[in-house]
Amino acid sequence: MGKKRGRDIEGNDPQVADVDKMDEDGDDEDFEIVNVDFEWFNFDPEIDFQGTKSLLRQLFDVDSSLFNMSALADLVLSQPTIGSTVKVDGKATDAYALVTVLNMAEHAQKEPMNDIAKYLVQKARTNDSLSAIPPLIEGGKQVGLIFSERLINVPAEIAPPLYSMLVDEVEAAVEDKEPYEFTHYLILSKTYQEVESTLDAGDRKRKKAREEASTFYFHPEDEVFHKHALAYGSFNYTKEDDVAADSKRAFQEMGVKSTGHMILIEAGKLPNAVEAVQKYLSPPQ
Repeated sequence: MGKKRGRDIEGNDPQVADVDKMDEDGDDEDFEIVNVDFEWFNFDPEIDFQGTKSLLRQLFDVDSSLFNMSALADLVLSQPTIGSTVKVDGKATDAYALVTVLNMAEHAQKEPMNDIAKYLVQKARTNDSLSAIPPLIEGGKQVGLIFSERLINVPAEIAPPLYSMLVDEVEAAVEDKEPYEFTHYLILSKTYQEVESTLDAGDRKRKKAREEASTFYFHPEDEVFHKHALAYGSFNYTKEDDVAADSKRAFQEMGVKSTGHMILIEAGKLPNAVEAVQKYLSPPQ
């Protein structure tokens, strides 16, 4: 692929310059505002391998061990004209966030995509709400698989510019006859539930707590995307039993159960969905 296309946004974005951080004295009652300048960069294979791999591993959670994450990071970095990283201390540092899209049909025979496609089909079949997904993937349709992830303390306000740039880059790639003319986008994400600790409850009580647990979103923009989606829903991780919720008891009384999440959006509806995300997450004037 050719040289990275130019961007209107590369560098500081005043929309997300201010981040709340706890005062370093450790007092829970005292907070201070710390100015953080987020910068947007193109993917660079010479710099971004470890940071990209780390964020992708975080996105796949406990199931990341099922895939060759190094190969997946290499695949992401092989298309530097598509997607963005967000950093704080200059280009040579690891990313705090990223977004990109891969053509599932174009890369279907490559190891990471082949394994991930089978995984997503299998997981979609565990939830009737996701029934539209397997025929698209197995039928070799032009599905763009979106990876969007950020460190847990990075503000959600960085999501709109990330997605806006992605839409623009895909449009430019299509104009250049590159394989990004998608019929659908499939966003891979995560949700979580607060579940009662196994140290304090019997089997019956735990089951009831799970049934009544509310779903929360690591990425607030997902709830906006739902309104524009053809299908969306969550699924259990294959290796969820490898990590017990009780390991988090040092931080909170309730455990946290992460689940995978998929959102299927028709390609023509993504720009409007991104505009809606922009309105939802825009900082107050």
